[in-house]
Amino acid sequence: MTSTEENRELLRRVFDEMAKGNVRALSEAMADDFRWVFPGDWSWSRTWEPKEAVLTKLLRPLMAQFDDDGYRLEADYVLADGDRVAVQARGRGTTRRGRAYHQTYCFVFRVRNGRLTEVIEHCDTALVERVLDRIE
Repeated sequence: MTSTEENRELLRRVFDEMAKGNVRALSEAMADDFRWVFPGDWSWSRTWEPKEAVLTKLLRPLMAQFDDDGYRLEADYVLADGDRVAVQARGRGTTRRGRAYHQTYCFVFRVRNGRLTEVIEHCDTALVERVLDRIE
């Protein structure tokens, strides 16, 4: 079992890498049974699982919408309590259609044995609807 501090440091390292453009850092930290949840009542509201579906049906189509400079995520805060780690982050990128996508997030992760098992993502849903293509 990992400690609160180990869980916080895991997410700190993942987001430090993503701030440099290494988006694989997140997928490399995922457990095979990982799930991604968009709560609420909007066009992207659903759960993707397991890890393979998260990668092929959510993240790859999403990242393909951004220009060659990619998308960067930077953590402002990483707060942990046991197996839960909350990350407030900012994302910046430009879509292939030339539209700016500057997003603010609150991610709530669950960690088990040093691996990410879940994330619940809260973001500016109006921005998603306005700028990005829907992921099916």
